Amino acid sequence: MFDTHVNLHAEAFEDDREEVLTRARRAGVKRFLAICDRFDNYETVKAIAEANDDIWNTAGVHPHHAKDFPDLTVDALMKAAADPKTVAIGETGLDFHYGYSAEQDQVANFRRHIDAARQSGLPLVVHTREADELTAALLESESKNGPFRILLHCYTGGQDLADRGLALGAYFSVSGILSFKSAKDVRSVISTVPLDRVILETDCPYLAPVPYRGRRNEPAYLPHVADALAELHNMSREEITSICEHNALQLFNKIPS
Repeated sequence: MFDTHVNLHAEAFEDDREEVLTRARRAGVKRFLAICDRFDNYETVKAIAEANDDIWNTAGVHPHHAKDFPDLTVDALMKAAADPKTVAIGETGLDFHYGYSAEQDQVANFRRHIDAARQSGLPLVVHTREADELTAALLESESKNGPFRILLHCYTGGQDLADRGLALGAYFSVSGILSFKSAKDVRSVISTVPLDRVILETDCPYLAPVPYRGRRNEPAYLPHVADALAELHNMSREEITSICEHNALQLFNKIPS
C-alpha cells in the first residue's frame, strides 16, 4: 500500500515517529508521501524523506497559511521540484471553512502552485473545502494556459466539482472520512469516480478511520481506509489496494516503481 498523504513532521509524531513508521510497514504500507504544508517546513519534511528509502515529499503552502507566504515565488517551488525526493507540488488550494487566510491570498497562492506544477510536470496536490465552485473555475481557467496534473486530495466535495475534475483528468484520494457513518454524501460521490482515478491516504495525524475515529491517526490505519473503499465497490481489500497503488504510482511517476 501507498499512503499518499502523511503529515509526519506534525508535533503529534515528534516523540514516536520511528515507531509509527515501523507499525505502518508491518501493516503493509510500503510507500509514504510526506506533505509540506508551509514552505518554511520544506527542509524538515524533505529531511524525513531523505532519511527513509520509502518516503518522498511535496513542496507547497496549505491555503490556511497563504497569508504567511505572500512572497513565495514559482521559482522557489521549481527549485524544490528539482530535488529527487520532491515528487509533487502542494498541498495548495482553497479553504473557506475557517478563513485563516483571505480569499485573495489563497487564490494567488493557488495560482503560483499551479504554475509550478505546469512547469515542473509534477502533480498538484489540491486541498479544497467549502470552495467547490471557485476551485473548479480556477482549475478550468488555468488548464487553458497549459496542462497540469491534478489530485483532489481527501475528497469531500460535491458531485459538480468531481465531474469537472474528472473532465480535467484529475485523480481523487480518499481518507478515513469514507468510513464515517455520517459521510453518506462523500460515499455517494466517490462511488461515481472511476476506480482508475482513486488513491488512498490517511492524512495522519488527522481523520482516523473507523474503528479508531477520535484517536491520533497513523499510516498503519490505511488498511481500514482501503476496507471502506472496498466495501463501497463490493471488492476485497487486496483488489482495492492493488488498484490504488498502481494508480498512485501512475500519478506520482517520479517515484521508482
